[in-house]
Amino acid sequence: MSKQNKPDENRRQLLKNIGLGVTVGVIATGVSTSAIASVDTQDTNTKQEKTTGYHETQHIRDYYDSL
Repeated sequence: MSKQNKPDENRRQLLKNIGLGVTVGVIATGVSTSAIASVDTQDTNTKQEKTTGYHETQHIRDYYDSL
């Protein structure tokens, strides 16, 4: 009867480890996301100088004027 009254230490340790694992996962996700965001902002600054995108030229202004 004494074994029924004692808490299961293995189960408690498992629950503690699960909680710790979730906490570490959340922290790691936040750190990696912020690291990726900081790298992306540096790359976009250099890409904006090199890319050729939309340029408003005279024939585009003439088209807008016709609308």
